[in-house]
Amino acid sequence: MPSLSGPLDDPAADAGWRDEQPRKGFFTDTSVCIGCKACEVACKEWNAIPADGTGELLGSSYDNTGALGASTWRHVAFIEQPKKPAANTVSLGMPSTGRPGAALDPDSAIEFRWLMSSDVCKHCTHAACLDVCPTGALFRTEFGTVVVQDDVCNGCGYCVPACPFGVIDRRIGEQGERNVGIAQKCTLCYDRLGAGMTPACAQACPTESIQFGDLDELRTRAAARLESLQQQGVTEARLYGESPDDGVGGSGAMFLLLDEPEVYGLPPDPVVATRDLPAAWKQAGIAALGLLAGAIAVFAGRQP
Repeated sequence: MPSLSGPLDDPAADAGWRDEQPRKGFFTDTSVCIGCKACEVACKEWNAIPADGTGELLGSSYDNTGALGASTWRHVAFIEQPKKPAANTVSLGMPSTGRPGAALDPDSAIEFRWLMSSDVCKHCTHAACLDVCPTGALFRTEFGTVVVQDDVCNGCGYCVPACPFGVIDRRIGEQGERNVGIAQKCTLCYDRLGAGMTPACAQACPTESIQFGDLDELRTRAAARLESLQQQGVTEARLYGESPDDGVGGSGAMFLLLDEPEVYGLPPDPVVATRDLPAAWKQAGIAALGLLAGAIAVFAGRQP
C-alpha cells in the first residue's frame, strides 16, 4: 500500500511501472454541460454496459440513472435550484408575446437554473478501493488510473464501502449476465488509452465539457478556466479534485463546479478510507504488547 503521508507525484511508478506514461485524467467543466447524456450512452456502448433507467425518469428531475454504479460509469446529474437575478440586469423594453406568469408581481416570480454535471470515478492518487482489494483485482495502470480485472474479482465487495465517493459497486442482474456479482466502475477506457485513443465519453461530448489529457496540463487548463469565469463575475465557480494535498492525494478526474460540492452530491472533504490504517495497526500492536506483558507478569508472579 502506498504511503499516505503526503502527495504522490507518480502513482504509476509507485505501483511498480517502469515504462509508465504521463498520468492521464479528466477535467469536467460543468459550466458548459448541456445534459445531453451523450457521454453516458458512449460509455455504455463502448464498454458493453447494461442499460439502466432507460425511459424511466426518477420523478425528482429529468435524470433517469440516478447515480454512479456498476452499470453507470458516467452519470449526468440534473440539479434544479432557484436563481438569484443578477444585480446589473437591465430591461431593454423589447416587445414580446408574453409568457405564463409574466403578469405576476415580479417579487413573487422565481427564476430557476439547471446545474448539470457528468460525474465519473475519480481515479484517486490514494485509492482506497485498490488498498482493500484482497485478490489484486484492482490495479494501478501505467497511466495512473485504477482498473478492475473482471476475471480476478471475487465479488467480496470490500471496495464498495471503502470508496469515499460511492463510485464502485457490484453489478446486479440475472445469473449468467455479463459481470454480475463483481465490482465494476470506470476504467478511463484503458483499452482505448493503450491504442492512443480518447476515452469514449470525452470523444462523444459535443460541448467539450469533458476534456481528456495529461493531468498536469488539465490542472493548468482548469485553473485558467476558473480565473476566466471569476473575472466574468461567476464568483461561485470553484475547482474540485485538483489539489494533490486533499484527502485522496488529488484526483485523476477534476471538476469545475458552479456551487458547493454537496449540491452535486460530492463530499466536501473526501478522505481515503485507509488513511488511518498504519496508526490503527500501531495502536493495536502496542495494546497487544501491553496485554502480553501483563499476562507474562501474572504467570511469573505465580511461580513458587
